Amino acid sequence: MSAEPLTVARIFADPDLSGPRLREPKFSPDGRYVTYLQGKRDNKDQLDLWAFDTRSGSARMLVDSRQLVGDDEKLSAEEEARRERQRTASLRGIVEYQFSSDGKRLLIPLGGDLYLYDLGAKAAPATRLTHSESYETDAKFSPGGRYVSFIRDQNLFVIDLRARQERAITTDGGGLVQNGVAEFVAQEEMGRDTGYWWSPDDSHIAFTRIDDSPVQEVERFEINADGARMFRQRYPAAGTANTQVELKTVALATSKVTDLDIGIGDGYLARVKWFPDSKSLAIQRQTRDQKKLELVKLDVASGRARVLLTETSPHWIELNDDFKFLSSRPQFIWSSRRSGYKHLYLYDLDGKLLKPLTAGEWMVVGDGSENGLVGIDEAAGRVYFLASKESPLERHLYWVSLDARDPSSKVTRVSREAGWHDAKLLPGARGYLDVHSSPEQPPSASLRKLDGSLQHWLLKNPLDATHPYHPYASNHVAEEYGSVAASDGQQLYYRLLKPANLQPGKRYPAVIDVYGGPHFQYVRKDWMGGARAAQGLFRQVLAQNGFVVLTLDNRGSGFRGNAFETAIAGRTGKVEIEDQLRGVEYLQSLPFVAGDRIGIMGWSYGGYMSLMALTTTKAFRAGVAGAPVTDWALYDTHYTERYLGTPQSNPEGYRSSAVIPYADSLHGSLLLVHGMADDNVLFTHSTLLMQKLQSLAKQFDLMTYPGGKHGLVRMPQQGRHYYEMVLRFFQRELGAETHTSSTAPPVSSR
Repeated sequence: MSAEPLTVARIFADPDLSGPRLREPKFSPDGRYVTYLQGKRDNKDQLDLWAFDTRSGSARMLVDSRQLVGDDEKLSAEEEARRERQRTASLRGIVEYQFSSDGKRLLIPLGGDLYLYDLGAKAAPATRLTHSESYETDAKFSPGGRYVSFIRDQNLFVIDLRARQERAITTDGGGLVQNGVAEFVAQEEMGRDTGYWWSPDDSHIAFTRIDDSPVQEVERFEINADGARMFRQRYPAAGTANTQVELKTVALATSKVTDLDIGIGDGYLARVKWFPDSKSLAIQRQTRDQKKLELVKLDVASGRARVLLTETSPHWIELNDDFKFLSSRPQFIWSSRRSGYKHLYLYDLDGKLLKPLTAGEWMVVGDGSENGLVGIDEAAGRVYFLASKESPLERHLYWVSLDARDPSSKVTRVSREAGWHDAKLLPGARGYLDVHSSPEQPPSASLRKLDGSLQHWLLKNPLDATHPYHPYASNHVAEEYGSVAASDGQQLYYRLLKPANLQPGKRYPAVIDVYGGPHFQYVRKDWMGGARAAQGLFRQVLAQNGFVVLTLDNRGSGFRGNAFETAIAGRTGKVEIEDQLRGVEYLQSLPFVAGDRIGIMGWSYGGYMSLMALTTTKAFRAGVAGAPVTDWALYDTHYTERYLGTPQSNPEGYRSSAVIPYADSLHGSLLLVHGMADDNVLFTHSTLLMQKLQSLAKQFDLMTYPGGKHGLVRMPQQGRHYYEMVLRFFQRELGAETHTSSTAPPVSSR
């Protein structure tokens, strides 16, 4: 029996080709239950809440999202924007939830309202908590479990669960003013998606008041299938004013609001955290140029501020959430890249460095993020973390002693299987949840002992006859991994797919699938690219349609250390393209590659890379540029200024990093793609390029998506259309395999 051909349509159909997956796994406070979100079999993007009982080893659905809101859930504009920032815009049903501190209840936002779920109730466990016509977002239990807080109509609200009384903490939200909300760049670029924080004792809430009035106003049209809407959006483009951010506290008992002086000037409020005694706040403030980050202790009663520690860099400081207080001793753990690689350090509460906990030419780093600190077993004196110590292509769980004298002497690996691990420590450090995948193994989930041995499978997900990918498995092309050297000697890792049914003597067209920008790594020993599985599956489609597919992580991409990542400082689009050309040279050295028929494709930063490849080199016959930045002066402050400074301080860097100056050198066929409602990389980026190419009489193909946001490739209908179009484009422009040898063009860049 022959295998079915893998198609783009099947990638976006149900059930999920990667098999069932656990989203947002959490432990109940007593550690008995592992709760998680899982898609329905008939709709992988509609999520329900499930629970796995660690005592019985069985799983059951806790909350069926359809029973509460059906299939026609409507999102508010604010919630749509928030999910776009969180990269969950394609999902429906239950997308977030939280345990109460006693573990007896769950808080579930759904359909714009809030629900309480009583884990001990035998009948009607779900209770609707709000009945407002407005949409409630960013809902939280207070640490003690007495209150539920949320944002509604740009104001902060609290419900006293004992009295079932709701009250507004703020009332001046509206228009350009929002309370308890993270500003645009905090959500999009800083990894902070909330604007309020409960004190550990339930007595106070710290919250931001943000005012967008200093931010320049741009007119942005969202063009949808049924018409166009004009938005006057406050968009902080590079070199222009940011949102004004204030920090306040409110005492729940008296409703007294206190203003705090956080001293950020035109910089950023990066993080806020309460000290364990609920008397002081630990705030992280970052300068506008992002070369300095201060950890500040702020006394709430007196308003006195004291800098505990300062991080500086000649390039930029990366933000993370690895800052944790210890409960058994007056100390905290902090992470820093001061050595050139991110490692963990132990401090006392006065900001005195006690010692480094880890060291070496590797990174403490999590699953696709800067965060790597998993948890602390204070009774055993162990710190658990994720790191790339084994290989930059793998992630593993390790521990190190809190009391070790030499940070490089004893780091113990816990996870066993090769590949990519994410981990969460059980309450009381009684074990950990291991989410693992490899190029041969779809994502699995298991409970493990602290020596890495198995306790329970939550999701084994074997590639057997019942797996959704099984009908396509016999055609599956195994990925090959390797590296080539950059001009400075650093290794550039790649993953390669050869065409299915490769025949000796034939030469095949090749496609380079690129991202190339900071904070992400395409080349990983995981299943289909992890969270970007649709992209990984599309690479399989290309290979099964006779293409060689190469993915290479150039300098500037993430999680390789300062020397690798800061190569783009001051100018983008140069060393990244130089490194991708090393990939082209490698492809041209392979006997089965038609060296004159190489294409390139990418989205967002990858779309920018495709354009730079087509305009500053002659190595590519065709390229797809999706949602590309074409002029960095149009992109937001926090991201762009991190790498390029401001347009005022680095005008030549901005000019040479933009696509527009090179448009007259466009070489090869271009397919330009953009969503017409993109509020991240604004549609203006592409319209500027369109006009420039038209004025130069340069031909190109264009596809626009009415209503399409920046994440449209994750949306089922738009994503399917996009990838099917890309396949046809490359089939047309690069052709099929050939028996004849071909002479490759010179690999060069400007």
